[in-house]
Amino acid sequence: MLKVKRKKKVMIKKHMYHLAIILTLLSYQSLVYAQDVVRKNYAYFSLEPDIVTNYLGSSAKNLGFIRVTIELMLEDAEFLEAAEHHSPLMRAATIEVFGSQREEKVRSLSGREEIRQDCLKKLRVLMLRETGFEMVKDVIFTKYLYHQS
Repeated sequence: MLKVKRKKKVMIKKHMYHLAIILTLLSYQSLVYAQDVVRKNYAYFSLEPDIVTNYLGSSAKNLGFIRVTIELMLEDAEFLEAAEHHSPLMRAATIEVFGSQREEKVRSLSGREEIRQDCLKKLRVLMLRETGFEMVKDVIFTKYLYHQS
């Protein structure tokens, strides 16, 4: 009888120990998630007016033009002032990216995504050099119109 009681006590202690570990891990995960949610204070900045520029056509004689509205998702609302200050530089960088693209890339969905990624990389490098922070979380094309002449 005494052995059975001891075994029950040992089993109860083991279960309590496992339960304590599980609760500790769950509370740690909740704490990390809560901190992650609190830190994200994204802001959006429009590169205005729309970007209107040429791109390379199918031949050297043919140029197309593109009109794009670009929204920048910034890592934090604190970067809005810096984005406003550096907006001419960011516009010039995106115009440069679009101006070097071929017609096939501009017209295809996969090419559009590549261009968006190129803009994002270029803006991050540029802002890191100018401000010490990448600042730009994402680039969003809200209007994307092209025409081949």
